[in-house]
Amino acid sequence: MERFEGRAIEATRTKKERAALAGLSAAAMDAAERSDEASMAELWRLAETAGAEPVCTLLQTRDKPEPRTFLGTGKVEELRELAENEECSLVIFDNDLSPSQARVLEELLGVRVMDRTGLILDIFAQRAHTREGKLQVELAQYQHLLPRLTGMWTHLKRQAGTSAPIGTRGPGETQLETDRRHIRRRIQKLTEELEQVRRVRNTQRRRREKNVLPVVALVGYTNAGKSTLLNALTGDSIQTGDRLFDTLDTTTRRIALPGGGQALLSDTVGFIRKLPTELVDAFKATLEELTYADLLLHVIDLSNPEYEAQAQVVDELIHRLGAGQTPCLRVYNKCDAYFGRLPSREDEVCVCARTGEGTVTLLHAVEKRLEGGMTRVRLLIPYTSGALVQTLENQANVLELTYREEGTEVLAAVGPELLHLVAPYQIHE
Repeated sequence: MERFEGRAIEATRTKKERAALAGLSAAAMDAAERSDEASMAELWRLAETAGAEPVCTLLQTRDKPEPRTFLGTGKVEELRELAENEECSLVIFDNDLSPSQARVLEELLGVRVMDRTGLILDIFAQRAHTREGKLQVELAQYQHLLPRLTGMWTHLKRQAGTSAPIGTRGPGETQLETDRRHIRRRIQKLTEELEQVRRVRNTQRRRREKNVLPVVALVGYTNAGKSTLLNALTGDSIQTGDRLFDTLDTTTRRIALPGGGQALLSDTVGFIRKLPTELVDAFKATLEELTYADLLLHVIDLSNPEYEAQAQVVDELIHRLGAGQTPCLRVYNKCDAYFGRLPSREDEVCVCARTGEGTVTLLHAVEKRLEGGMTRVRLLIPYTSGALVQTLENQANVLELTYREEGTEVLAAVGPELLHLVAPYQIHE
């Protein structure tokens, strides 16, 4: 009997919350904000990632969102019946809802209502492990919560109206303002702590610049295989999984280049369409790594039918973050699962990160981009000519720097204007 009771308790603990999914495609909305079959399928995966059990979807098409109910009264009633028949306790919208719309929908549907931004924030809260990641997610959550406090206190605001009994008109607003002040103080404190994180990152970045190691940043749509590719290029064993937003915390590793040089390879948080503004702002300390990178590797999941649209989302976010001028190499991943014509332009490389196929070609392409057509030379510069070493650090790509008894040994990629200057010190291997 105890054995069966234990199973029942375990089943209760692991039972997932059933969720209905809803979306709106309105002509008056920006194209990026509209819902379609692809974004609804992505919302389904997001709901699963968050731990819910999505069971049904409803996609509404109309000229413009209804100000009060978003979908329109008739469609909301249809959604209520659908959620009731499917025994759902949660309805997740693919679009962003205003605080008043969320409040009205909860009243009409009789279940909890969450929008896409709230869902993504919940996933990020589950995935953040480092102190920096937790700070960034908490800041984004508070920024999302602040304008929605009014709706959360409607049970007290009803008492605070003109028809409320004497003596009950103040507490609701008082508690609301108290919560607002608390959240604003918390946002300020989190912002200050993240600014400290940014200063630490700047210090680390200056140290990297001093060590003259070029930085290569992995970017891409969530679940495109960035972490798997990092493992394939570095021989590391960072945990990976077939889940959205499996990696939140930035990981940096050294990679060996075919010509003997080294570079730093950084994995960043994956992008997604309709990425909440709060998250972009909160993760600036992490995402600004892109603006300081010498090269971006834009990882694209070629096996996904929506790969072109996903790549466009990433390109737009790269420009939004101020990294649009950074050299970029497109890396098409999961090519073994693609049966069409493979991309073959000069700025495109096809790989299978899972098996390692194509990674050698990718490393050669990375090396070529980092050197930018310059000539690689190995030099032995006497200590009496130390100024030349500083010139190389400022005007060339120094790949190795070794201090020997007879002088400084330098492996560098130099441009034509420096070749004649370093020629007397060149070591011919």
